[in-house]
Amino acid sequence: MPKSDDTASVGVKSNDESKGKTPLIADDKEKKGGLKKIMEILDFVLRLAAIIAALIAAATMGTSNETVSFFTRFFRVQANYDDLPTFQFFVIAMTILVGYLVISLSFSVVTMIHPNLVVVLSLGTTSAAAAAAIVYLAHSGDPNTNWQSICQHFRDFCQKMSETVVTSFVAVVFFMLLVLLSGCMFLKTR
Repeated sequence: MPKSDDTASVGVKSNDESKGKTPLIADDKEKKGGLKKIMEILDFVLRLAAIIAALIAAATMGTSNETVSFFTRFFRVQANYDDLPTFQFFVIAMTILVGYLVISLSFSVVTMIHPNLVVVLSLGTTSAAAAAAIVYLAHSGDPNTNWQSICQHFRDFCQKMSETVVTSFVAVVFFMLLVLLSGCMFLKTR
């Protein structure tokens, strides 16, 4: 049986001795937890920003139209987004992008690695690029094919289309940042 004199000293400090002596440098586990928390918050903020940008782009494109009178008050020409299949594709693609982001927003709290990010990014990029090509053609026309610029007549419509294309590319940039952030998190977990 050990005597009370034979006990070994472990070196545990009492509460009075350890007050005010917290280590200034966090250990690796605390650093990883803090970095993960920052990346989760950044993921959430980027998703919200991409939702807002894509929703604005889809809503602006979907509600854009203009009617212009030619020669007389009775001869009117109307320009709508649904006159061109490219703009219809744009609205559908941006709506899918918003839907995916809203659904994945709840999952971003649990995990940050989303395998479908690149597919949805490709959809958003192609729709924005296709709309940009049509908007460029509407602004500049094409003298080789005798296509005249329609923006001389439909100024408000063309202005809305240009703003929509810029907004959609902002959403695509946010989405690219999400893909990069997801890739960084995937590398950190390995």
